[in-house]
Amino acid sequence: MAGHMETLTEYMLHARTAKLPAEVAMKGKHHILDTLAAIVSGAALPPGQIAIKYAQAQSGTEEAQVLTTSYLTTAVNAAMANGVLAHSDETDDSHAASGTHPGCSIVPAALAMAERGDVSGERLLNAVVLGYDMCARAMFSLGERYMLEEERGISSHSMGGLFGSAAAVGACTEISADQLRYLISYTAQQASGIPTWARDTDHIEKAFDFAGMPARSAVTAATLVDAGFTGVWDVFEGNRNFFKSFSPSPKPDEIIAELGSRFEVVNTNIKKHCVGSPIQAAADALGHILKAHPTSPDDVESIRVTLPVGGAATVNDREMPNINLQHMMAVLLMDGSITFAAAHDIKRFSDPVTKSLREKVELKGDNALVTPESPRQGIVELQTKDGESYRDHVVAVRGTMENPMTTEEVESKARDLLAPSLGGDKADRLIKVIGDLESLGSVRGLRELLRP
Repeated sequence: MAGHMETLTEYMLHARTAKLPAEVAMKGKHHILDTLAAIVSGAALPPGQIAIKYAQAQSGTEEAQVLTTSYLTTAVNAAMANGVLAHSDETDDSHAASGTHPGCSIVPAALAMAERGDVSGERLLNAVVLGYDMCARAMFSLGERYMLEEERGISSHSMGGLFGSAAAVGACTEISADQLRYLISYTAQQASGIPTWARDTDHIEKAFDFAGMPARSAVTAATLVDAGFTGVWDVFEGNRNFFKSFSPSPKPDEIIAELGSRFEVVNTNIKKHCVGSPIQAAADALGHILKAHPTSPDDVESIRVTLPVGGAATVNDREMPNINLQHMMAVLLMDGSITFAAAHDIKRFSDPVTKSLREKVELKGDNALVTPESPRQGIVELQTKDGESYRDHVVAVRGTMENPMTTEEVESKARDLLAPSLGGDKADRLIKVIGDLESLGSVRGLRELLRP
């Protein structure tokens, strides 16, 4: 009977050229586009600007592009920088069951390695889908993720992203099955990250922890092995193995469970709004109310929002616009939508009219809204000055696996993020190319589309 390592490496080899089911391929392209849009928009924010500056200060072989620039550097440096760009903001995707943000590390790592190896768009797509599979399974194999973070101090975001990124970069190389074993071993050796990222109000260390670090470490592991480094034959077996090192109650079988039949990219969420995750349900609910009952800001008496306790604490009157629920409700009420520009308008954050409106927003927490099927529900109750009352309860947030966005919605979000930097024409061209990624002969063809 094949062991976990043998089964996994055989699947990783197969995944390089496998024909993906149509639904899986479409979802993979959605997440690639969504992550590229997060990278491009993130370049204008402080974490992204610092990452670009850092990467441009490094020297090395011109292997991969620092996106939104013409600068080429090593795949390791490009993966790190582009990872930080991808999580410069709260725009990127998330996988609720594993507690990870897959795209922000997997896509930058895979793209950097794909550029280095000059592989096709279809190979990149397969690599990214494989990366999502391994990101989630790595966390499932370690047992309950909340126990893992709170008791052992390991960040699920870093750990899952690292293993997902490593699988993806391995699929963008020609290394053998034996070398894939070494790749996994070097990946395990670099497993790191602690949950102190939650204290980072600048979102810079958080972007490194969630995305830049795992992308960099994964590409480092792949380039080491590609250069001839050997390693431990099976990091999953023996007394001092990966599972025992990071969990007192691991579930090793989860690392290979349902490979080839359960694709985790299909179970990954895309944010409809460029705001903190707990705000998504409230934004959906208020949007539903305003669509059914158009209401001007002047006619609003009060807005009551109910979210799960933890989510409410995360977004209650925060210091950054796009994770401040009261502010985002005011913006949505005034504009009828939440654009990337509006969510990041610092001047508007201190505007007296907007501040007056957000004072009408009351937020409370209620864990009755937390269920295994839908842990991020939200209720909005809008009271008008003439006595009308409207209520909407969102159980499945738009963009989640339970209520996925259409291709048109994903592209619309991407266009809003891409066009300010790339221009409308280039944004549309990039969207079209990603939509037909299987026809792209070389991923290096994306370089021109990903710089202004």
